[in-house]
Amino acid sequence: MKKQSFLHGALILTAGIILVKLIGALFKVPLTWIITEDGLGYFNTAYNFYGPIHSLAAAGFPIAISRLVSENGTVRRYRDIRRIYRVSVPIFLITGTAGFLIMAVGAPLYAGAIGNPEALPSLYALAPAVLFSCLISVYRGYYEGLRNMYPTAVSEILEAVGKLVIGLSLAWLIVSAAMREYARFGTVFGAAVQSEEYARSAALPFAAAGAVLGVTAGSVLAWIYMALRHKRRGDGISGEELDGSPEPAPVRSVVARLVKTALPIGAGALAVNVAGLVDSTFLQTRMNDVLENAPETVLGMYKGMIPQVNLETGTVPNFLFGCFSMALTLFMVVPSVTQAFGISALPNVTAAWTKGSREELKHSMETVLRITSLFCIPSGLGMCVLSGPVTALVFGERQSLPVTAHILAVLGIAAIFASLSAPLNSMLQAIGRVDLPVKILAVGLALKVALNYFLVGIPEINVMGAGAGTLACYLFLTIAALLLLRRETGIRLDLDSVFMRPAIASAVCCLAAFLLYSVLNGVLGIRIAALAAVGGAFVVYVAALFGLRAIRRSDLLMLPKGQKLVKVLEKRGWIG
Repeated sequence: MKKQSFLHGALILTAGIILVKLIGALFKVPLTWIITEDGLGYFNTAYNFYGPIHSLAAAGFPIAISRLVSENGTVRRYRDIRRIYRVSVPIFLITGTAGFLIMAVGAPLYAGAIGNPEALPSLYALAPAVLFSCLISVYRGYYEGLRNMYPTAVSEILEAVGKLVIGLSLAWLIVSAAMREYARFGTVFGAAVQSEEYARSAALPFAAAGAVLGVTAGSVLAWIYMALRHKRRGDGISGEELDGSPEPAPVRSVVARLVKTALPIGAGALAVNVAGLVDSTFLQTRMNDVLENAPETVLGMYKGMIPQVNLETGTVPNFLFGCFSMALTLFMVVPSVTQAFGISALPNVTAAWTKGSREELKHSMETVLRITSLFCIPSGLGMCVLSGPVTALVFGERQSLPVTAHILAVLGIAAIFASLSAPLNSMLQAIGRVDLPVKILAVGLALKVALNYFLVGIPEINVMGAGAGTLACYLFLTIAALLLLRRETGIRLDLDSVFMRPAIASAVCCLAAFLLYSVLNGVLGIRIAALAAVGGAFVVYVAALFGLRAIRRSDLLMLPKGQKLVKVLEKRGWIG
């Protein structure tokens, strides 16, 4: 088997994720125009309910499969690798079906509990995705453990394309059909409405469900691709490798190891997804409480930013949750890319740990964190400094722009720590301490729940409290994971190259972005000025990285054709 290095694998996944995010932008931005903040509130309510159920159904098995496959591959136990795959499929079929039924039955209970019954169509539309996402996870974990990141990247792209084409089309068709019906009969799906604005509002729960149905269709498409690819092309393990491999462990032993490894990881994934459920629940229930007790304070803060139809229909909490969801969409771009670094790092760190090579382990750990820092620190700081322009650039100059921008300013800083915590947790899992991420996630989640409940309930803070809770949670997770990783491995990281140099270059980059935007905004307008500021800041950042010698020779050598690139840069004295 031809295995990929950490950075090679990370590049494949990152390229896939960037393409997925571009497709996602083509989905989310027009979708925001079609279904507005209200529709996004319904859409993300369904997603946040789906997350914990999917985590329960998957139970950490994809990471467990990846880790055990990598571990067995290191010691050439190829028959065990094949057995891991065979026992995983029925497990996921059972848990995925159970997750689908739980979501379908629990949807009306959850919608009623948060006082948002309009989200029910979206909840039902997303339920089948639990089953198909679980089935996809078998293949993704298996190939990632074999250090082949192409199947994961391709399946994610197909999933995004299905969501884009089907979801966006259905949302547009439903809104268009509703508006045509109103124009002819004064009704929307048979119910009389008093104005065009009310007609659009009545169509949004069903339009959001159409968009969610695209997500489900995308997961079906990705599963079909993975199943056909595995059947036709196999996993790359040759007959000679199988013949030279010892007898595999008994099925019962393999299942026991999978479950033992997966359950703590699944509990950690569940905690992460429960965090989204916390946002969805507290933002809406606590905002209802605040609007009952101190409506003048909240509505005064957002005067002119909330549409009249929301004020009249009592859907302000869902609208504000939609604003938070828009900021969260931008926030998630950064950790979703660095998640690829953690996925790619896990088999490499596992192999180094299994071999007992401290030098290789230290090199792998520092490379993962340095590459993550080089990406996430400037991205997070940039979102904070240019929160308003970035929001306008992506979603347009909307009535709610100031609300979303203020939330994004806090979430931008949180994105740095969310991005670092993912590969740190992957490395703890890779060295066999799958229990530690769960324990610190439990504490971080408790911190987030407490802060969300308290801060969102303060009228002067309201929706901003969810952003502050997210920041505190991920800051704690990053610091705790760093300390635990040092304790378990006994390895002292080179903090200067891993964090300090990327942070200094990022500060220079963001200062340049702020100054460029301040100069250009009055001349070019908010969106063009934002694009120019981001482009100029990127040039400054690259120059600062080379000036500080923040990029290592060893990092570049892991790239495809890295030796040629190293020779060119070494001649100019640009790498350390």
